[in-house]
Amino acid sequence: MCRDFDIRYVKLHFTLRLSEDTELPIYKSSALRGGMGEMLLRANCISDRNCDACYFESECIVRRTMYSKMEIEPGFMSKGDSVGYVLECEDYRTEFREGDELCFNLILFGKTIVYFNQFLNAFYALGRNGLGKNHSHFEIADVRNTLGKSLIRGQNIYMADYEVTTVGDYVQYRLNQLAADTGNLPESVAMRLQSPLAVKYQGAELLRLNPQALMNTVYRRIYILNCFEGIETNRYLPEDFPLPDITEQDVRPSRVSRYSFRKEKKMTLQGIEGTAQLDGLTKESLKLLLAGELVHIGKNTSFGFGRYYLKIVELL
Repeated sequence: MCRDFDIRYVKLHFTLRLSEDTELPIYKSSALRGGMGEMLLRANCISDRNCDACYFESECIVRRTMYSKMEIEPGFMSKGDSVGYVLECEDYRTEFREGDELCFNLILFGKTIVYFNQFLNAFYALGRNGLGKNHSHFEIADVRNTLGKSLIRGQNIYMADYEVTTVGDYVQYRLNQLAADTGNLPESVAMRLQSPLAVKYQGAELLRLNPQALMNTVYRRIYILNCFEGIETNRYLPEDFPLPDITEQDVRPSRVSRYSFRKEKKMTLQGIEGTAQLDGLTKESLKLLLAGELVHIGKNTSFGFGRYYLKIVELL
């Protein structure tokens, strides 16, 4: 499974500074993603957003930025699925004062990595136009890479500090973290679902975690990103892959409301949040789960869904 983790990525830490007293939604990833997409369309669309009738669809910078083409086309994917990026925001405050800061992460995968300046310009424009229903204005105070180096100094962007790495590097980093205290990899971990996990399993929405559904979902996401990169790999998780036991769980339904500018209507996204304890982990199952931490799993990952984090049980 080593080559399955050759997926390239960049993780960027944005800091926004609010320009006024305002209110923002609890789940900001959806608002950021929707606003980003709208700014990209305003700046680049030349066909009244009628993609099907546009002569330039194959060269559209919005398509390439938000819906980059898969190098290998999985038959189960819908046209227009967002694969190349993920937005994360775990600031759930709603009340902000002028000068307050709001932080979020933008993760870019594969060929989407080269479109950083399109994303940056979209967020710059969003700050001037306003975020959310209150059109909350902001400025970009900083953008840093995973090593904490700023890419913005004054009016200049320093791409020399643009840190491209792989999912495999992240997995090894996390393995080292988990083994730091005892020198051994844990056989039990606690999983915290930090944003809603939306998964359909055996024809129904998943309301409780089960080992097969969880590991299939993680592997499916890794498989999709490998297809995005053009890396040939197995379509399905091997039948003999060691599954962990889920010995405890406390999960609950979660709903996020958002407005789609493209569809011009309100939508409700659903999933589950909470915690679970996973026992009987092997090195292979732990590595796959750690990869899922980074890439997010399930549906609506571009809106920040499907983020989780693993901790050694004794450290909770």
